[in-house]
Amino acid sequence: MMKKMNIPTSKTSLVLFLCQIISALDVPLDSKLLEELSQPPTITQQSPKDYIVDPRENIVIQCEAKGKPPPSFSWTRNGTHFDIDKDSQVTMKPNSGTLVINIMNGGKAEAYEGVYQCTARNERGAAVSNNIMIRPSRSPLWTKEKLEPNHVREGDSLVLHCRPPVGLPPPIIFWMDNAFQRLPQSERVSQGLNGDLYFSNVQPEDTREDYICYARFNHTQTIQQKQPISVKVYSMDSLNDTIAANLSDTDIYGAKPVTERQPVLLTPTGSTSTKVELRGNVLLLECIAAGLPTPVIRWIKEGGELPANRTFFENFKKTLKIIDVSEADSGNYKCIARNTLGSVYHVISVTVKAAPYWITAPRNLVLSPGEDGTLICRANGNPKPSISWLANGVPIAIAPEDPSRKVDGDTIIFSHVQERSSAVYQCNASNEYGYLLANAFVNVLAEPPRILTPANKLYQVIADSPALLDCAYFGSPKPEIEWFKGVKGSILRGNEYVFHDNGTLEIPVAQKNSAGTYTCVARNELGKIQNEVHLEIKDPTMIIKQPEYKVIQRYGHASFECIIKHDSTLLPTVTWLKDNEELPDDERFLVGKDNLTIMNVTDKDDGTYTCVVNTTLDSVSASAVLTVVARPNPPFDLELTGQLERSITLSWIPGDENNSPITNFIIEYEDALHEPGVWHYQTEVPGTQTTVKLKLSPYVNYSFRVIAVNKIGRSQPSEPSDQYLTKSASPDENPANVQGIGSEPDNLVITWEPLKGFQSNGPGLQYKVSWRQKDVDDEWTSVIVANVSKYIVSGTPTFVPYEIKVQALNDLGYAPEPSEVIGHSGEDLPMVAPGNVQVHVINSTLAKVHWDPVPLKTVRGHLQGYKVYYWKVQSLSRRSRRHVEKKILTFRGNKTFGMLPGLEPYSSYKLNVRVVNGKGEGPASPDKVFNTPEGVPSSPSFLKITNPTLDSLTLEWGSPTHPNGVLTSYTLKFQPINNTHELGPLVEIRIPANESSLILKNLNYSTRYKFYFNAQTSVGSGSQITEEAVTIMDEGKMAMASRQVDIATQGWFIGLMCAVALLILILLIVCFIRRNKGGKYPVKEKEDAHADPEIQPMKEDDGTFGEYSDAEDHKPLKKGSRTPSDRTVKKEDSDDSLVDYGEGVNGQFNEDGSFIGQYSGKKEKEPAEGNESSEAPSPVNAMNSFV
Repeated sequence: MMKKMNIPTSKTSLVLFLCQIISALDVPLDSKLLEELSQPPTITQQSPKDYIVDPRENIVIQCEAKGKPPPSFSWTRNGTHFDIDKDSQVTMKPNSGTLVINIMNGGKAEAYEGVYQCTARNERGAAVSNNIMIRPSRSPLWTKEKLEPNHVREGDSLVLHCRPPVGLPPPIIFWMDNAFQRLPQSERVSQGLNGDLYFSNVQPEDTREDYICYARFNHTQTIQQKQPISVKVYSMDSLNDTIAANLSDTDIYGAKPVTERQPVLLTPTGSTSTKVELRGNVLLLECIAAGLPTPVIRWIKEGGELPANRTFFENFKKTLKIIDVSEADSGNYKCIARNTLGSVYHVISVTVKAAPYWITAPRNLVLSPGEDGTLICRANGNPKPSISWLANGVPIAIAPEDPSRKVDGDTIIFSHVQERSSAVYQCNASNEYGYLLANAFVNVLAEPPRILTPANKLYQVIADSPALLDCAYFGSPKPEIEWFKGVKGSILRGNEYVFHDNGTLEIPVAQKNSAGTYTCVARNELGKIQNEVHLEIKDPTMIIKQPEYKVIQRYGHASFECIIKHDSTLLPTVTWLKDNEELPDDERFLVGKDNLTIMNVTDKDDGTYTCVVNTTLDSVSASAVLTVVARPNPPFDLELTGQLERSITLSWIPGDENNSPITNFIIEYEDALHEPGVWHYQTEVPGTQTTVKLKLSPYVNYSFRVIAVNKIGRSQPSEPSDQYLTKSASPDENPANVQGIGSEPDNLVITWEPLKGFQSNGPGLQYKVSWRQKDVDDEWTSVIVANVSKYIVSGTPTFVPYEIKVQALNDLGYAPEPSEVIGHSGEDLPMVAPGNVQVHVINSTLAKVHWDPVPLKTVRGHLQGYKVYYWKVQSLSRRSRRHVEKKILTFRGNKTFGMLPGLEPYSSYKLNVRVVNGKGEGPASPDKVFNTPEGVPSSPSFLKITNPTLDSLTLEWGSPTHPNGVLTSYTLKFQPINNTHELGPLVEIRIPANESSLILKNLNYSTRYKFYFNAQTSVGSGSQITEEAVTIMDEGKMAMASRQVDIATQGWFIGLMCAVALLILILLIVCFIRRNKGGKYPVKEKEDAHADPEIQPMKEDDGTFGEYSDAEDHKPLKKGSRTPSDRTVKKEDSDDSLVDYGEGVNGQFNEDGSFIGQYSGKKEKEPAEGNESSEAPSPVNAMNSFV
């Protein structure tokens, strides 16, 4: 971590703007500061040293500079002052040193050719520009010359010279024909660096009359054309014919045929040459050779390697190009031209020289009075450049003396400078290849501190991030900077802060408590200044629910979540990217508040999706990958190889697996001979296998197809393979599932599963069906059938075993010998019934039956089991017959006993047993009679409780629906239920079986009772029936309730109550007014004095009215008794009493005889039960509560 460095009080360089040294051509001072501070001139823009201008346009020579005060400009031309005021064609731009020479209005560019230099000057010094050489561009015409046609023998070399006119800058050369088409070039024909066209060897097709060299002068955008050159190539055959026609038969002469020649260099000539190139330029070396066959060029560097990354070969390797050369690239470069007959080489000795280049250019120096400083100017070159200094454009040797300045070679040392020491110094480094000129000013300033950072600037940073608080300052001498926090805070120190040299305060990890106001104080010996800035700490933006990796099937929907949490004062923006680029412009992409949904995804939607959340202070992102999967594409390019009679090899190329690996391939086949268009499963192989050897059957015209399978599903089938027809053969297999089952007692039906088409192995498929009776010494009987899968043998004995076999055959022979199966001729009904049927009764509902098996010969078929038919004849208790409903139990196999469940107690039953085979049932055994013993009875059919009185209840009941024996008695049990639903003591009464009613006396009035009632036989007690009932209340209370209801229903009484209510309302209003005035209100005492002792006040907890109390026992009688079962209440009955239960007993019971009434002691807050009505209190009670 950077810490504040100790700054010496003297002998240090003062720097401008954030305390940094400024470069020579740019002083980026603060705009306000720039207006106030003095600064020597600085050249900011100038024309190039070698400035070639278009002679048809005005000449603009640039010279721009800045300084305070603004500089003035002057020019020299060819070393002497250039007075622009005396030349009407020359003007200088306002507030600039740029010259404009007017050529377009009659001036001539050649008149202004020369070396120009600009000087920018103010009271602090003078800066000078480079020497700018102005030269007009030239594009002269070709000199006229007479060009003789070139007659060349086939195979010879040829050079067509271009010799373009000398222009400024040099032109670009290219060769074209009369149609302005570039002439084709190759290893045999190519253009050299000098523009000539070289033929390593000519061919007849090189004959033409329009070889034209063009020179393009880019500066003036003109093209000059040389006169066309004609080339005539003579082949050896035509040349011999010409010679033979011109010579006599006696002359022994003939042109030699085209002969191959070893390479000869056309350029450069000789075996060695030299080349000088300047550092930083492009080195171009060329070798072009003649020869037949055409030589090939190769380049090497003697004693070293060609520089990597900077070496290029051009013009069919005839030109070696090295860019950005340096002194290390000096050396010997050898080009070797080689063909089949030999080789030739040339060595080019390359020397890299260097114009001057900077090692350390002088930089502007800003000092305070009395300080020291240095200007350093170091340059290198080959040869080494000389260094010379100028002060304000004048050689330093003749410049005005400055006692604070001392020149030491490439360094000027300043000691204890004063304001008059300000100047602009020029360093010139030059050698024979060029020069460098640099301006650097020394500006001596005495300025109090200034803070350039705006006052009260607000900084906002994210918690746990670095906070950088600026304090850009200026002063001379350089001010010292101190930071404070808060209004009365102490100076900031410690490891939690970093103090940068430019004045910036860094808080490496800003926390919430770092927020506040900070003060920057800058001071030097000339003054002091301070500035406040403010720091706010914001909560970081977080993605609390990041998008997750998705694997989605093609055409499905993908959804990515991006739920964020951010500082409430920051406004986030959420952007979704796909593969770090904007989402496609597609309506399938739906961007929600916190999610991205992609509808109907396709393969192109594969990629990485990124949720980017940006605020003004921070940015977070989270990414997830979407993988779109689908069924694989179908395999393709099916190929059949290794064709044999019973096997073949199938291979294929898998289709795209669509991001889900292929697990296996399914191979299907089509038999175009027997089942065209129907594809059958053949086999399957793992997904890594693309070749399989398939077993084949004879006489099948095979086509194959392949289906790829992945986790998503199956691909579409591939295109079918070529067809392959196997040869015919005798069948390999016989029909399966051969059976012999008779359909009638005198036949045998032989069936089998016929062979499929491809199993026939050849034409003429038939079946040989053979049979003979088992265990009888008979010969096989056989028949041959076709196109069937069943044969019926007639006239057989009933149910005898047969040996059966079915053999396949075709036109080429029989299948292997088939295996034999056992079948039986047809069955007939059994002949006898089971005997010795016995029944053992286990209990009142279960019995066990036994029988003797019938002889197997009498079954006359496959024994399937025995059936027991049984039925109830009558109940022994009632002696009444009913409709007979027979039940059947089947016992499989050769079983001789069975259990009969679900019998009714105390009943008479009959049963018989029959044997069963595949044909049906045999005769029944004689009926067997048995009786079941008594059991416990069912519950009484009903229990009614009627005629409730103060101390008695009447019970009526019905006998059990199923007595299951002789009833011996009834048992009644009952017990009271108190107000808390607790049961009292249980009372039991035994009742004779012939009774059907009972009056219970001496019961408590207004009490609920619960009754339990059941019947008994000699075996025991049956299930019981329960019911509840309530005795009625005291007659006196009921009468009073009735009178209340009667009064409450009278019209005069209702009117009276309304008047009373109105008076009470008026009284309450008066009371309220008096109370507000501070008076006393004795209504409460009056209410206490006139209270009715029989009426209780309204309860506060549930809002209900009080009820009448019994003066004798003070037991409250709770309201809320149930309505009758028809949910009606008589008009004259009281709503709050139990008067209902005193009469009309028929309306107080349900249809099953159960009592409707509820517990008389039920608590007030219990919810209503069953049919209980929601009844309102009596109007009399309601009015009484207000009296």
